[in-house]
Amino acid sequence: MEEGVTNELLSGPMRDVFDTKQFITGQSGSGNNWACGSHHYGPMYRDTLLEAVRRQAEDADSLQSFLLLHSLGGGTGSGLGSYMLGALADEYPDVYRFSVSVFPSEDDDVVTSPYNAMLSCAALAEHADCVMPVENQALMDIVTSIQSKSLGSQRGSSLSGLDSGDVGGRAGHGGKPWDGMNGIAANLLLNLTAGMRFDGSLNVDINEITTNLVPFPKLHFLLSSMSPVAMSADRGRNIPAPRTMDQIFTEVFGRDRQLASVDPRRSTYLACALMLRGGVNISDANRNVERLRRGLKMAHWVSDGFKVGLCDRAPVGTPYSALCLANNCAMQRPLDAMNERFGKLRKRNVYLHHYTEYMDLADIDGAAECIQDLGAEYGRLDIARVPDTVPSIEPLGIR
Repeated sequence: MEEGVTNELLSGPMRDVFDTKQFITGQSGSGNNWACGSHHYGPMYRDTLLEAVRRQAEDADSLQSFLLLHSLGGGTGSGLGSYMLGALADEYPDVYRFSVSVFPSEDDDVVTSPYNAMLSCAALAEHADCVMPVENQALMDIVTSIQSKSLGSQRGSSLSGLDSGDVGGRAGHGGKPWDGMNGIAANLLLNLTAGMRFDGSLNVDINEITTNLVPFPKLHFLLSSMSPVAMSADRGRNIPAPRTMDQIFTEVFGRDRQLASVDPRRSTYLACALMLRGGVNISDANRNVERLRRGLKMAHWVSDGFKVGLCDRAPVGTPYSALCLANNCAMQRPLDAMNERFGKLRKRNVYLHHYTEYMDLADIDGAAECIQDLGAEYGRLDIARVPDTVPSIEPLGIR
């Protein structure tokens, strides 16, 4: 929305990537207020936004899905993003809606982010078909870990040790290396859409993710992890040797590769997808799935709940890579943390008057209740046990 942000993009090194006709700007943003973005700017720009979407949708040979990239901590990405999800659900009800959402960290510098994140997450539960949360703190931890392990590398190589790739980037506001963090999120999108862009012996259509990984309608929050987490930016320099296939598989199930601050191995897997790129054959993939399955806690109704996809084209600079998408009950933790941060502000009613200018207080509390119920449902499934008896259905017919 803010022209200053788009002008910076258009004057940067990637200015030729963007179609300026698709840029929609206003005089100001939403002031870190979800309600302003959703209830004020959303209706104001609805026709303009949907016209921009329509132009692209009509040019598509086969419209697969909508992919929304936004942050939940501010006002425009959260509020206007939530409004757009609802508008797309109304205008294109048969097209899947995916969201890659940046969850704010606990030390976020936007004081109203607990309100914004809670309201956005409730909208994601209602209108999105699949959500892949990315936490700023998790990205920061990954970048810090890579940088610390690269200190012993030879001068001239931007990275060695944990991963090959330049994730340091320039430090932005608050001293955080935003370029490196954004690069990791970008690699998530590249791996996610590789099956649509390149050939493969067992490609996974992006819409198959929803079919295979979402057992219950609102439990569509998928944890994501990758190996390697960054791609090579040191072509022609001294970079570490490629990992083995077994290392790749082991790493994507580890805590330090998660793009959310959780440990999925301690919780129940409701379903899991492995999207592999490069010189991987199905026998190696199946062998590693069987090897790792024994150490994972799977839901009792889906012991074989793995979806494997193979794309022939490897990322630049590495022979193969893996993206793991898991519908895991560990998602309860970030939802509960979000609810806790919201409760601290709501209990004192601080900053609430900025929101009640645009929406009813009951809607704010309703969103909090929705997320609380969502976290409780993940918790219930995490401790669910195999029933003693499985009820059978007597076939109908003439007796």
